[in-house]
Amino acid sequence: MTVEFRANEDGPGIVAVDSVEGRQFSLSTDEPVSLTPASRPSFSEPVDAVTSCHIRTITLPYVVPVFVREADETLLVECDNFTHEKLPAGEYEIEIAAAIKFFLRVSGPVTVQSLSDSMHISFDETTRVELAAQSYSEGPTATVTTTADPEDVMAAVSTFGSSLETTSPERSFPSQRGHPPQLELGSTLMIPDSIDVPETGLEIEVPPELPAVYAVASLSYYLGARVVPGSNPRLLANGTEIVSLADSSEIRGEPTGVDTSETNAERTPLEQAVTDVLQHVFVLDCIVRTEGQYPIDLAERRQLEERVDLPLATLYAAPIAERVTTYMDVPFDVTDDLVPTWQLSTHVSPDPDSVEILSYAANTLSLISVEHQHQQVEAAPEPPGYGALIRSISRETEPVEPAVEPSYIRISSSETLEQAWFGEGRSVNANDLSIESVQNRFTSEPADGPIEIGVVCNEAQMVSEVSEEALYGDRKDLPFDISSYRNLSCRELENVLRSDLDFLHYVGHVNRSGFVCHDGTLDASDLEGVGVDTFLLNGCRSYDQGQVMIERDSIGGIVTTGAINNTKAIPVGRLIAGLLNRGYSLRSALTVVSQRHTVDGRYTVIGDGGIQIAQSENGTPNLLQIDRASDGHGYDVRIATFPVIGRGMGSCYTPYAPSVDRYFLVGGDLPTLTMSLPDVVSLLSLERVPTVIDGEFRWSTDIAPTELPGRDSDAE
Repeated sequence: MTVEFRANEDGPGIVAVDSVEGRQFSLSTDEPVSLTPASRPSFSEPVDAVTSCHIRTITLPYVVPVFVREADETLLVECDNFTHEKLPAGEYEIEIAAAIKFFLRVSGPVTVQSLSDSMHISFDETTRVELAAQSYSEGPTATVTTTADPEDVMAAVSTFGSSLETTSPERSFPSQRGHPPQLELGSTLMIPDSIDVPETGLEIEVPPELPAVYAVASLSYYLGARVVPGSNPRLLANGTEIVSLADSSEIRGEPTGVDTSETNAERTPLEQAVTDVLQHVFVLDCIVRTEGQYPIDLAERRQLEERVDLPLATLYAAPIAERVTTYMDVPFDVTDDLVPTWQLSTHVSPDPDSVEILSYAANTLSLISVEHQHQQVEAAPEPPGYGALIRSISRETEPVEPAVEPSYIRISSSETLEQAWFGEGRSVNANDLSIESVQNRFTSEPADGPIEIGVVCNEAQMVSEVSEEALYGDRKDLPFDISSYRNLSCRELENVLRSDLDFLHYVGHVNRSGFVCHDGTLDASDLEGVGVDTFLLNGCRSYDQGQVMIERDSIGGIVTTGAINNTKAIPVGRLIAGLLNRGYSLRSALTVVSQRHTVDGRYTVIGDGGIQIAQSENGTPNLLQIDRASDGHGYDVRIATFPVIGRGMGSCYTPYAPSVDRYFLVGGDLPTLTMSLPDVVSLLSLERVPTVIDGEFRWSTDIAPTELPGRDSDAE
C-alpha cells in the first residue's frame, strides 16, 4: 500500500504516510478519532487509501489550496490564503492539495477558514467523513523490451503515452502524468498486452536514427503521440503536418539558418524545435486547464489574454489533436516569457545504452539532448592551501591512490534549473545518472515511521560542520530520528552503512580506496549491500565510494570529485543540510549551493538527483530575495521556485500574502512582487526558507523586521 492512514500519536488527529516517498502529513482534529475501514466511493481522481471517521473540525498546519466541489464534481469554491467560506448543507467533496493529496466526502454544512499560518475545515456538528489520500509518487508499472534498432525504439517510446491519466489539458498537472513504462534492451521488441496507448491522432515523424528518437521522447510522452519513421522531422495531427521539427527558426517565423547559439544551448535543430514545441504546448495547456476543474487565477493566463484572443473554453473541450493544431497557430513569441524555467535537461550519449534512461527522463518532461562531442576536462585543481587544509591525511594504513585518473567531462550549457548526464565519464557540471539508481528508488523498501538520518563525523578537526545547532529535524510537521556518531572504526561505520537510513551525512576523510577510520580504511565495495538511501559524503574525492553505494542499492547522493578544504567544505555541508531539511532535492540543493559557493568541479550529484529526504512545507521549495523598492515604499520580493517530485512542471505556487491574489507556474523566478512591510514579515515567518537580504544569505525565520533593507528610513 502506497499511503496509509494512522491515528496521530502526538494529539488528536490523523496522519497519512506515503511510505514510498517518505512523506507524512497530519490533519489535527478537536478530539480523538477512530479510523474504520471504508469502501472506495467514486472520488474525482484515483486514490490510494480510504478510511472513515467522525470529525467536527480539521486543522491543517499551514495554508494549502483547498477545493470544495458538489457531488457531481462542480467546483463551488477555491480556498487559499485569508479565506472564509461557509457553505450550506449539501453533499460535498473537499480536495486538500497538501504534501499528500486528500479528498473528503461529507454531507452537511461546511466552513473553510484560513489564517496566515493554518487552515480550518469545520462542520456544524460531529460528522461522518469518508477520507481518501493520493500519493504523488508513481513508478513504472510496465516494462517494454526493445532492440537497439531505431524503429523498434520508436515503437517502445510510442508506449509512453499509455501512462497519461488523461489527454485533456489537466495532464499538464504532474499528478495526471503517470510514469512511462521502463525500457530494457533485449534481443526482440516485446510490448506487454497490458499497455494501452491512447488514440490521440498525433504522430511525430523523425529519421530512423537513435539520436532523433531520443530527442522526441518527452514530447511523445506528453502528447501521447506515436513516433514513426520519416525523412523530415515533423508533428502530424490526423495525418496532416501541423509543424515542422526540422528547424526551430521555421517554427518561430525566422529566416532559416539564423544563428540561435545564444539560446539553444548547443542543441541540434531537431532538439531545439522539439523543446520549442513542448514548452509552447505545455504552457498553453496550463492556461487552458483553468477552464476545467481548477479555475484558479493564474498569472500566465492574465498575460496571455492581454496578447491574444483564444477561445479557451472551446479549446478545453476539444480533442487533443484539434487543440494542439490550434496551439501551433499561436505565434511562439507570444508564450516565450510565459514558459517557466524548465526543471531538467538530460544529456545522453548516442549509444544504444541510453535507451534505458528515456522513460525516467520523459517522466520529468526533461529536455533530452544527445552529446556527440562533450568537452573533456581535467579533474578539479587542488585548492590554495591544500597541503595544510586538505580533507585527506597521510596514514600508514591508507592504501596507495590509483595512478590512473578517471575521465571528467563538461556537458554543454543549458538554460534549465538542473542538468543530468547519462554516459561514460564523470560530469563536473551535471548529475551523473545511472540506471541502477533510478531503479533503486522504486524497488527500495518503503519507509515506515520517522525519517531516519545518520550524521557521522570521523575527524575531530571537522566536527564544527555537524556540532553547532541541529542540522536536521527542526520540523514540527515531520518526525525525524537522528543518530550521531563520532570517530567510528571500520566495523562501526560498516554497521551504519548497512543500517536502514533515509539519509547519511558523512564528514571525514575519504580516498578512492574507502572511508578513512581510526583503525584503517573501509571500502564500500566490500559490503554486499548498503541500507542508506541517500547521502552527502563531504570528504575529498568521495565520488568512487558514492558510486559503489549506488551499485549496492543506494538511490542518490552528493559527492566530491576532487580535493576540498575545511574552509569551503564546512559551510557547503551545512548549507546542503539546511536545504535538504527544507524539502530541496539533491539536484536543486546543489543548484542553490552553487549560487553561494564555488563548487563547480568539486561537488556533484550522482544517482537519482531528484530524490528528497523531506517534503517542503508548502510543497514547493523556494528561495526569497528581498530588496527595498526603488521608490522607497514597500519591498521588491523575488521568489525562485524549484520543481520536485509531486510538485514538478505544471504545479502552481502562490506566496501566502494578502497582497498576492494569483497563482504562478512553478519553475525558476516568479515576476517581482511588491509587498508591504507587514506582508514581508508574514512571508518570512511562514516557513523557514533560504533568503537573500542585501546580498547576504540568511534563513527567513532568523530575520528580524529591523534587519530588512532600508528599515532605518522606513516610515511605515
